[in-house]
Amino acid sequence: MNTINPKGDRKAIVIFSGGQDSTTCLIQAIADYGVENVETITFQYGQRHSIELEKAAQIAQDLGVKQTIIDTSVIKTITSNALMDEGAEIKTAQNGLPNTFVDGRNALFLLYTAIYAKGQGIRDIITGVCETDFSGYPDCRDVFIKSMNVTLNLAMDYAFNLRTPLMYLTKAQTWALADELGALDYIRNRTHTCYQGVEGGCGECPSCVLREKGLNEYLQQKSAVKNV
Repeated sequence: MNTINPKGDRKAIVIFSGGQDSTTCLIQAIADYGVENVETITFQYGQRHSIELEKAAQIAQDLGVKQTIIDTSVIKTITSNALMDEGAEIKTAQNGLPNTFVDGRNALFLLYTAIYAKGQGIRDIITGVCETDFSGYPDCRDVFIKSMNVTLNLAMDYAFNLRTPLMYLTKAQTWALADELGALDYIRNRTHTCYQGVEGGCGECPSCVLREKGLNEYLQQKSAVKNV
C-alpha cells in the first residue's frame, strides 16, 4: 500500500470516475490528507453511459469532497472506440487490446488536471491506473505516468507529484486495500465499473469480469485466514 504522511496543508486532487479504483484512491487520499485537503476532478469525455458520471457525483457528495467536472467530449470527433460508441460491440482485438481503449485519454486527463491543480495550488495528483491486473491499456503503465510527470513539470515549471497507489496491486489487493480503509462494502455497492452501463454490473464485459474475479479472490483469501 502506497500511503503518505503529508504535513501542513498539502493538498491532493483525485482523477475520479466513480469506479472501484478511483473511489479506493479517493478514500485513501481522504485518510492521508484529510477531507478538507482533497478534491476530485471528473471528465465528461463522451462515454456511452451517464451512470458513470452519476455515480461519481453521488460519491463525491457522500464523502464531502469538492468535484469539478470538465467536458472533453471533443475527443469523440477525432477518435472512435467502443467506450464512446453505443452501437459498437465491446470486444478484444487480436493484439489483446480491448476496443474500449481511448487513444490519449489518460494523457488528456492528466494535462487538464495539472492545469486546474496548478491554479488551485495543488501539487499532488492521484490517479487509479494500474499495470498489474488491467485491460492492457498502454496509458496505465508506470513508464507512461513517470514520463507524463516529467513533461507536466517541464511544461508548467511546477513540481507536480503524480501518485498511483494501485499501480502494482492486483484487483484482489485493491479490494484488500478497500477493506483496510473500512470501505469494502461501500465500494462494492456504490461504485460503477461496467462498460455496458448496467447498474450493479453486467457480469460479462472485461471490466466486470476483472472486478468480480478480484473480489472473489480477496474474499476467498480473507475466509481462509479466518479459518486458520
